[in-house]
Amino acid sequence: MSEILWEEPFCAESSNCFRLGTDAEGNAYIAVAGREDVYLMDSREALATMIRDIKAGKADHLLRRP
Repeated sequence: MSEILWEEPFCAESSNCFRLGTDAEGNAYIAVAGREDVYLMDSREALATMIRDIKAGKADHLLRRP
């Protein structure tokens, strides 16, 4: 496995921070900052699709409080 190159964390106000990473083999990773040894892995294209869908509002319902 190639080395994972992690981006700077994405953090909310004093909440958990998430990190995105990629490797030379075309994989993408998501982990909680400080727990990069436990990650979710998929293709870079899958990550790009997820980011586009989130930006398009397809996950907005997850932000609503019950």
